[in-house]
Amino acid sequence: MRVRVVKTGSANLAVQVVYRVHGRTKVVKHLGTSHNDDELDTLKRKAEIYIENNLGIVPLFPEYSSNIRRQKTSQLLASLEFVISRHNLIYETLLSWYTHLGFSQIPHPLLRDLAIVRLIEPASKLKSVEFLARHFGINYSLTKVYRELPKLATHQELAEQIAVQYATTNYNFSFSIVFYDVSTLYFESFTESDLQKCGFSKDHKHGQPQVVIGLLVNELGFPIAYSLFEGNTFEGHTILPVLKKLCIKHKIKTLTVVADAGMLSTKNIEEIMGSGFSYIVGARLGKTSLEKARELHDFFDHNPGHGGYFIESSKFGTFVANYSAGRAKKDKHDREKQLEKAKTKIKGKTATKATKFVQVTKKASYALNSNLIEKAELMEGIKGYYTNLDLNTIEPEMVISRYHDLWHVEKAFRMAKTDLMARPIYHFKKESIKAHLLVVFLSLCMGRALEITTNQSIARTIAMLWEVEDITLVDRKTSDSYTKRSATMTKELKSLLAMLKSTY
Repeated sequence: MRVRVVKTGSANLAVQVVYRVHGRTKVVKHLGTSHNDDELDTLKRKAEIYIENNLGIVPLFPEYSSNIRRQKTSQLLASLEFVISRHNLIYETLLSWYTHLGFSQIPHPLLRDLAIVRLIEPASKLKSVEFLARHFGINYSLTKVYRELPKLATHQELAEQIAVQYATTNYNFSFSIVFYDVSTLYFESFTESDLQKCGFSKDHKHGQPQVVIGLLVNELGFPIAYSLFEGNTFEGHTILPVLKKLCIKHKIKTLTVVADAGMLSTKNIEEIMGSGFSYIVGARLGKTSLEKARELHDFFDHNPGHGGYFIESSKFGTFVANYSAGRAKKDKHDREKQLEKAKTKIKGKTATKATKFVQVTKKASYALNSNLIEKAELMEGIKGYYTNLDLNTIEPEMVISRYHDLWHVEKAFRMAKTDLMARPIYHFKKESIKAHLLVVFLSLCMGRALEITTNQSIARTIAMLWEVEDITLVDRKTSDSYTKRSATMTKELKSLLAMLKSTY
């Protein structure tokens, strides 16, 4: 079976579909007569299509077909015009995740889109609006954004309720234990106002105003609530208002809070205990006396191993201490490094009162502080904690283990400050600042939940999703539009999407 071209009596060319049988040629189909090369090519193509579609046989001589196809492909490509590329996959995935967490209950698409884009490309509100338009085709006028921004802050209570509900449903959260920490976010300004105050800066921006943020998370580091304080607020004064607010909102009678040593003061502990809360906080062993350091060192010297716990009553509750060989190795390295630094500064006459292991002598000169050096050596590897929990019903090891889980809240703050770039803050009005923090809180909830589900960093997940683009082309002749996903999904990405889809 083949395509045959024969000359007619009028010197034109006829195109036929023919086959040989018993030495004779049989005409199966006469396609027509051509008068020029274009008509001839068209008839040949029709003949080949007839063979392929009606007889199910591939032509013996497909060169005509390939030539025409190449020609038509060249013509089609010449008429196609690139219009735009979109990263629809990452937006659709994060939108589904936002809905999965329950935040779609908040009736504000701007809040949703700002939270999504902050996970992908954290930036100012101006840059975020441009990013949404360029990569997702979602358009907001900047005027509308700044007009609506103060209104977003009113949704904080609902957002926290949704976060608590998600943690309760998916992580068995029950308020029996919460983890609390404080950090600071500075402003790209040097002017103070009602919230923006200069204070102790954890970002080392001592000349710039800031706000203080108190964050509560569960034992996996999933955020459940946050509070905003003026920038000059002492971090120890934030914990009680946050806990009381949480208990009133969720009708909790008591809970256990885990916090670092910054929360430690006699008044603080008395107020926390008076409110019916239990606590586990870090102990500031830097102010331990030399005699106490010797006592602790002797205890652990005679009680080696993981089971040795030093326990005694104190004004801050029950004091629990333990020893770690790994921590001792690090402490020794730090002590030797600081000691060499102190010796160098004394020798070079550049030492100050702030230089560690250095003291001022009666001759108004600087010398090594032998007592401080001895205490530091004795305390190597020793860590202390205070709690009002009954150690007759809970093991000291559990107290220490719970305190070590505090790294989750520290990680949440690192994510907020690095991955989500919550700082610096460019807003100056109180409600706009609150709205900015709400956007960060929603992004933080989404990001931490993604990390828990995928067991990989949020940065890795975002990078994988971002690789896939949707390219749109338009045929100028017909105005037909064609959209194709530009990248073949990797096995890893397919696995990720399947995992997330099964979670929704």
